[in-house]
Amino acid sequence: MIDGIGQIALTVSDVDRAVAFYRDVLGLRFLFAPAPTLAFLDANGIRLMLSAAEGEFTPGSSSVLYFRVSDIEGEHAAIAARGATFIDAPHLVARMPDHELWMCFLKDPDGHTLALMEEKR
Repeated sequence: MIDGIGQIALTVSDVDRAVAFYRDVLGLRFLFAPAPTLAFLDANGIRLMLSAAEGEFTPGSSSVLYFRVSDIEGEHAAIAARGATFIDAPHLVARMPDHELWMCFLKDPDGHTLALMEEKR
């Protein structure tokens, strides 16, 4: 039985630049870097592994990371102020029976698509 996600790996072209983006722009907590080609950050209990390109793994593939936030407008503004460029503004994606799903999208320095998502009650 699967019990959640423990780690997500992203291949990046420059580990130091990626760490700076995820730590300083998105605000994830830096954990450790066991080698110059590998670093780990914490996304509220899920490890994000940033690794240099190796073999078939290349930067900017088609995965999307969705970061849950409690104030999408405030986080959008704060992250943009720290240098991120967003693809779009926070917008309503779906009305559910007990909440509205809001999202906005941005790219990291290697072109990975990222999203902020809020389930507004």
